[in-house]
Amino acid sequence: MDSIIVEESGPLYGKIAIAGAKNACLTLMPATLLSDEPLTLTNAPRLSDIGTMSLLLQSLGVEVESLNGGLVLALSSHALKTTRADYEIVRKMRASNLVLGPLLARAGEAIVSLPGGCAIGARPMDLHISALRALGAEIELKDGYLHAQTPNKGRLVGGEHKLKFASVGATENFVMAACLAKGRSQLKNAAMEPEIVDLVTCLKSMGANISGEGTDTITIRGVDKLNGTTHSVIMDRIELGTYMLAPVIAGGEVELIGGKMELLEAFCGKLTEAGVEISKTTNGLKVKRKLDTINSVDVKTAVYPGFPTDLQAQMMALMCTSNGVSKLEEAIFENRFMHAPELMRMGAQIDVQGGTALVRGVSKLKGAQVMATDLRASVSLILAGLAAQGQTKVSRVYHLDRGYEKLVEKLKNVGANVERVK
Repeated sequence: MDSIIVEESGPLYGKIAIAGAKNACLTLMPATLLSDEPLTLTNAPRLSDIGTMSLLLQSLGVEVESLNGGLVLALSSHALKTTRADYEIVRKMRASNLVLGPLLARAGEAIVSLPGGCAIGARPMDLHISALRALGAEIELKDGYLHAQTPNKGRLVGGEHKLKFASVGATENFVMAACLAKGRSQLKNAAMEPEIVDLVTCLKSMGANISGEGTDTITIRGVDKLNGTTHSVIMDRIELGTYMLAPVIAGGEVELIGGKMELLEAFCGKLTEAGVEISKTTNGLKVKRKLDTINSVDVKTAVYPGFPTDLQAQMMALMCTSNGVSKLEEAIFENRFMHAPELMRMGAQIDVQGGTALVRGVSKLKGAQVMATDLRASVSLILAGLAAQGQTKVSRVYHLDRGYEKLVEKLKNVGANVERVK
């Protein structure tokens, strides 16, 4: 099993190109199920999760072709052969549940296994189920599978629904399903993430009638059919935030090509508060540390436009050597401090109590053997290793392949001392 070796690195200088968004692409791919015409996605990220979604769609009868080294995905679901999404594929990735809404809308039925993904706490399907039931879907759980069908296996019907929590996945499933429902549908307390706006942009290009994306109320007027289209996947804001932290932790100045501050306003605000200089360039963003030591800042994760839960672990890595005590509150997932004990192996002083972590900054971390527990945790350990004395060995790095394209190569290109080994 591969590991990543990180040695203390000097200041980092250079450019890092930000890839297409994993979470956007994983949502866009199932949209092909809504039409029998081809959907082409450009600027696709080259990640193992994209491969998993491709396998899942292929198992349903979708043609998936990877072109231009994986940057372009050509999809066509003109010949669906089944509406059953099997456990063996679905268990690997949470986003697999995003075939539920499109299958229901297109075929009038779906049998989808309960999903898997990173072990960061319960991510129940009840929000998805209640949202789709508002469109007339009949759904029951049997033998670990959701069995869903439309009334009399006809079309879904327009309906109104308010989410208990602004779930990204439930919003995406509802919007995709409602595109082909009869009449008008409206979703309140909808998630507002840029990835949802990107999905709606693509769906509109396919002929959908949607308004309100990017706000907490989305209105959809169902159409009889959707056509094919070509769509460019938006930039990955979580990858952007992760690489913004590299020169802050290790020192130096790095330009993030394609970076946009408006996609990460809450995160950028906390970095500025910590003593980081962020400036816009012609091609993206430039980041450097203004002070010798970083100021401690308090962070509470929240749904968009708040501080992203997917950047909490990376922020904790930064706070480990900050000047003072910082409080990190995790308000999205209940089990997302599994990186804390691993950072403590490197000398970090962290006290976790329930959904809150108190981080007392130390002058220096020390390299150690650590283990990645999930996608974002694994990259936080690599970031910490950039400024830790000695060598850090991160094991179980297969998690990284799910969310970061060419991570070792990108870090080495700006001067980081990092290697992937068998």
